Amino acid sequence: MHGLGIGKLVAPGALALAVALQGSALAAPPIDQQVHAQATQATPMVLSLLEKLVNIDSGTANERGLDAVGAIVADEARKLGMTVTLSPALAPAVGKNVVATLAGTGSAKILLMTHMDTVFAEGTAAARPFRVEGDRAYGPGVMDDKGGIVLALQAIRILQQTQFNSFGKITLLVNTNEETFSKGSRGLIESLARQHDVVLSMEPGRAADGLVVWRKGSADLLIDVKGKSAHAGVAPEAGRNAAMEAAHQMLQMSKLGDPAKSTTVNFTVIKGGERPNVIPDAARVQGDMRATQSAEFERVEKEMARIATNKLIPDTEVKTSLVQGMAPMPVNPRTDALAGRAQAIYGELGMKLTLERSGGAADANYTAAQGVATIDGLGIVGGGIHTESEYAEIKSIAPRLYLLVRMVKELSSQR
Repeated sequence: MHGLGIGKLVAPGALALAVALQGSALAAPPIDQQVHAQATQATPMVLSLLEKLVNIDSGTANERGLDAVGAIVADEARKLGMTVTLSPALAPAVGKNVVATLAGTGSAKILLMTHMDTVFAEGTAAARPFRVEGDRAYGPGVMDDKGGIVLALQAIRILQQTQFNSFGKITLLVNTNEETFSKGSRGLIESLARQHDVVLSMEPGRAADGLVVWRKGSADLLIDVKGKSAHAGVAPEAGRNAAMEAAHQMLQMSKLGDPAKSTTVNFTVIKGGERPNVIPDAARVQGDMRATQSAEFERVEKEMARIATNKLIPDTEVKTSLVQGMAPMPVNPRTDALAGRAQAIYGELGMKLTLERSGGAADANYTAAQGVATIDGLGIVGGGIHTESEYAEIKSIAPRLYLLVRMVKELSSQR
């Protein structure tokens, strides 16, 4: 997952949808005792597999580690009777995506979406191996997203333990390169999404025990400046300072965000010059843009080109570009319906799900853009994402398993 920027969001119509789907928001149906019993007993098994996965370094560029994690996941899926396909990620990504499918007797097609890559470097697992302290489990990727992988596998196991197979098919996707915007798996993700009725994304649950119903889209921004080198002490006037011009352009374009539309523009990387006594002849600025509306990307791209003509240093050449990454996952009726259903199910446990929004983009952006009903944040609850203190709340395992299994059952019964 790429950054959080979380804020709570009340999904429009979610309560009404929950009422329509469940009969009454105030009179929740009784607990599914079979599912509840299996979910409450599953924590030791979940932690055991989670420890194996966390103790393998699987950064996005670590092909050996990714394949090691993928092999364990594929083996676990086969033990559950799933048909497993390994789909190599496209360059520059590495590793093999795991696609595991289980056929049922019904018609509903449900995609469980996870990823095996982390943001952590080689050696992190050895330096900070999986550990349990109190009610929390720690380790690289423990919540993002190895916790999601393990919950998805365990949910399928519980469906089998309770002899439920009224779905059409369940597909588990374990992606190798989500942390770099799934550039090597986007086609696979979009293709699988179109083959399913609903996508349940297993990104981490939010600290307030929430789901994600809305995500911003993302884009990479680039400013390239060409100047002229000269001796900084002897003849600086003969040069054209590309670094100064890049700084000027960055400051101008930093104002392109629009708080009213939740559009953010942040320049994050600056490169220019090689020696302190030489006027730099080239400079590059990279930036990050997030937006909830697709039209905002076109606006910012056009405005960058226009603003670039206002130069500080004469005779420099300025080129700008915007490369869109993930489309926004906007508020929409399909996600609202899933959110309402999920809240009603959690209500069976006497618990409350918050519905939240995120400035971070994830694979759910891709599936939602295909017009497929998608909800995100169904994974293990935790915090400290992408940091040395990343943790998973052990007490969230049982209720999150209950939620996921019941979601599959409910979605299967509606087809």
